[in-house]
Amino acid sequence: MATSSLSVVGSGLDIPTLVSQLVANERKPVADRINTQGSAATAKLSALGSIKSSLSSLQSSLDALIKGASNQAYKTTVPEGAGFGATVVTDASTGKTQAVAGTYNVEVLSLAQPQKLSSGAFAADAAVGDGNLKIAWGDTSIDVEIKPGSTLSDVAAAINKAANGKGVNATVITASDGQHLVLNAVDAGTKGALTVSASGGNGGLSALTWDGSSGGLSQTVAASNARVRVDGFERESSSNSISDLIPGITLNLSKAEEGTTKTLTVSQDNAPLKINLQAFVSAYNASINLLKNSSAYDATNKKASTLTGDSLVRGLQQQLRGQLSANVVDMKALGLTINTDGTLALNASTFDKTLAENPNAAARLLGKDGALSGGLSTLLKSNLDSGTGTLTLRTDALNKQIKKLEKDLDDLDARMEKVSERYTRQFTAMDSLVAQMQGTSNYLAQQLAALQK
Repeated sequence: MATSSLSVVGSGLDIPTLVSQLVANERKPVADRINTQGSAATAKLSALGSIKSSLSSLQSSLDALIKGASNQAYKTTVPEGAGFGATVVTDASTGKTQAVAGTYNVEVLSLAQPQKLSSGAFAADAAVGDGNLKIAWGDTSIDVEIKPGSTLSDVAAAINKAANGKGVNATVITASDGQHLVLNAVDAGTKGALTVSASGGNGGLSALTWDGSSGGLSQTVAASNARVRVDGFERESSSNSISDLIPGITLNLSKAEEGTTKTLTVSQDNAPLKINLQAFVSAYNASINLLKNSSAYDATNKKASTLTGDSLVRGLQQQLRGQLSANVVDMKALGLTINTDGTLALNASTFDKTLAENPNAAARLLGKDGALSGGLSTLLKSNLDSGTGTLTLRTDALNKQIKKLEKDLDDLDARMEKVSERYTRQFTAMDSLVAQMQGTSNYLAQQLAALQK
């Protein structure tokens, strides 16, 4: 009997449909259990991921706060029209500055300016000369080859190409009496002063020389150094930007006013620290609220949250509260208070007043190894460490659980395939037996009918 006729011959049962229903009924309770466990694990993984992300943000804000509290910031105040500006210099690698609070009397005596040399007049197309020009400044020099037939424009182009923006730049100015080559020293002050010598060629380049005091060129602007007097102490510099006169401060000179003294004030700047503290408060409150919501129980609707009763979440809440409670007095002095719901609040006025009276108050509480920051840093690291952190280990365990449940589903499907095969064999055998019995019955009926005739 052909297999294709089994569903219509013999018992008349629809064996494929019957087998499918039996297998589905047998699979359902196991699959439901696995899927329920998988959904719960996935929901916990998502909730813990949100908590981990929130605590990572809290850790970042705490790191910035510690750095700001450990490295006091300063600001400068300069009267309007003072003839100089001042900026605080901070070490990029450490974030620290050598600046200290204080006042300085500053008098700008002169500004540093670059030298300017100019040639005599030449006709626009006149050949200047040929040979070699050697232009020197400080400890540096360049050699410029001037080809036969070169005009002033050719000479300027050759100089600029050789200098490549360093030491000197050349331009050609066209005046009523003709064209003039102008050499501008790039660096201000006497360190940038130029000398120009000529060699070889037809001797025409002698009109473009300068030995520091005389030559074919004339000095239209002499190189001069800046001179500034701070609290009566005079300093000369080849630059108008002076960084090593007042510790931690760069003076940028802009106008010479000999005989006029202006006061530079360097003072503690608490604004950056306050911004960091406000960011920390926001990050802390976000973490506290997330922990609360993820473990809350809705008594009205009798519905639990994803992590209701979870020991890890309860532990985090208790540890965070414990860190704050242990430092509540020092926090209050700095303007930090704990609300009834466990969140933080910052009173900016109290913060400003405390630091004005005690500049080191923030560092003791929030700086490196501070009373509050030290414990919080350790707590966050113990939970967030990529290798041994509590949250990391917990999420790893959930991921392993989810993978195992996925494998359990695969194994269940494999078992159900074998169950389906077994049921199919059993019903096929039964159907064959029924068909045989029907055949025998029909034969006997025919024989009885023949005898009755």
